[in-house]
Amino acid sequence: AVVADSWWQARKGREALKVKWADHPTASQSSAGYAARAQALAGGAPGKTLRQDGDVAAGLAASAKTVEAAYFYPFLSHATLEPQNCTAHFHDGKMEIWAPTQLPEPGRQIVAKTLGLKPKDVIVHMTRIGGGFGRRLMNDYMAEAAAIAHRTGAPVKLVWTREDDMRHDFYRPAGFHFLRGGVSAEGKITAWADHFVTFGQGEETARSAGMAPTEFPARFVDNYRLDVSMMPLGVPTGPLRAPGSNAIAFVVQSFIDELAHAAGADPVAFRLQLLGDRGLVGEPGRGGYDAGRMAAVLRLVAEKSGWDQKPSEPRRGKGVAFHYSHLGYFAEVAEVAVGADGAVRVEKVWVAADVGRQIINPLGALNQIEGSVIDGISEMSGQITIANGAVEQGNFDTFPLLRIDAAPVIETHFIKSDNPPTGLGEPALPPVVPAVANAIFAATGKRIRKLPLDPTQLAAS
Repeated sequence: AVVADSWWQARKGREALKVKWADHPTASQSSAGYAARAQALAGGAPGKTLRQDGDVAAGLAASAKTVEAAYFYPFLSHATLEPQNCTAHFHDGKMEIWAPTQLPEPGRQIVAKTLGLKPKDVIVHMTRIGGGFGRRLMNDYMAEAAAIAHRTGAPVKLVWTREDDMRHDFYRPAGFHFLRGGVSAEGKITAWADHFVTFGQGEETARSAGMAPTEFPARFVDNYRLDVSMMPLGVPTGPLRAPGSNAIAFVVQSFIDELAHAAGADPVAFRLQLLGDRGLVGEPGRGGYDAGRMAAVLRLVAEKSGWDQKPSEPRRGKGVAFHYSHLGYFAEVAEVAVGADGAVRVEKVWVAADVGRQIINPLGALNQIEGSVIDGISEMSGQITIANGAVEQGNFDTFPLLRIDAAPVIETHFIKSDNPPTGLGEPALPPVVPAVANAIFAATGKRIRKLPLDPTQLAAS
C-alpha cells in the first residue's frame, strides 16, 4: 500500500511503483474463450437437468412452428458513482471504521478475522452514501483500510480510483442461453427447452450465476426442460440490483416475444393466454407464482400505454414484458425510436406494479421504480470483457451509463391488491430490459439476442 498525506501524493507514489505480477491459472481466461466454450457445451449433453416436465422432443415435433435462438448477456460492473472507500483508525486496542457498507456486521467480522481482533473491538459507523446496488455487500475495502491503518498506527482514508473500482468488482455474471420453442396452430406454446450455460464448478454455480427450476415459464408450459452446463471462472461475481432476474428476464421475455411473433399473435394477448386462469402456482414466498396478479398488471400496463395504438412514425415501436422477482409483480411497456444510424432512444416507459396492499411512502416508491427503469436501460449499453484474465474496461468512457438527457419519461401505476406489502427496490428493473429489446424489434424487425446493444446492427440498410 502507498500511504501519503493526500490522495494526489498517494496516487503519484502508486504510479511510480514497478509491479511484476506472478503467473496465475486464470490469466488464460477471456471473454472470447468463455463464448467458445459455451458454444461447445451447448452442442453436447448438458451437465445436469434442473427441471423436466412432459416431453419436449414430442412437443417440438408436434408444433406448427418452431424457433431456435441463442441469447447472451455480459458481465456488468456495479459502477457505483462513488468508488469503494473506507476510513479506519486503530486506537486504544480498537479498530474504528467509517464505511458505506450494505452489510456492516459481516464487515465487522472480516476486519476482526483479518487483524486477529475480537469482533467487539471493531466499531463500524455506517455511512449511507455512494450507491450500493449490491457491490457494497462485499466488504473487501473495509478489510483493506483496516489492515493499512493497523500497520501505520494513524487514521487512514482509503479511496479507490475509478479504474481500480471497475477492474476489481464482483461482477454481474455473464450467461449463455440456447433455446428451442414451439407453438401450435392455435397459437399456444407447445414446448420450451433452455440449455443454460453458466459458470461454476462441481454442483455449485458461481455467485449470482444460477437459475431456479421454478423460473417462469416453468409450470406454465406442459413440455418444459431446463438444462445447465457450467464452466470454470476466475472472475469474481456477486449480486447486482435484482440479482439473477436482471439477466433472466431479458432472455425469457424476449423469447416469449419471438414465439408470439411466430404464432402471429399480439404479444400482450399471447402472454395473457400463457398465464391463463391458473391463480397461484406453488407456495407463496417459496417459488410460488400468482398468475392472476401478473395478468392484472399486464392488463393495466397495456391499458395505460395505449398498447393497441401503435406508433405511426417509421422506426418507432412498443415492446412489452413482465417479470416476478423479490415478491413483486411488474409489467412494463417501452416505446423506442431507432435512428437511421442505429442509435436507440427510449422515449417512454409505462410501469404497472403490484407490491401488495399498502404503499407506505409514495414518493420513495416512485423513486425506486424510476431508478430501476433507468438502471435497467443503462445496463443495456455496458459490458465488462476479459482478456488475459484481466478486465479491459476502466472508466465511464468504456463502460457508459445512461445520461440525464437520454432518460425516458416514466409513468407508474400501482395495483393495491389484498396481499402483504413487499419491497420494490429491485423488481421494477428486470422487465424494462426485454421491453426495450422487444420494442426495438417492433421498430426495426431486428431481434436483440445479445447485449450490449450494437447500433451498427440496428442501422437502416
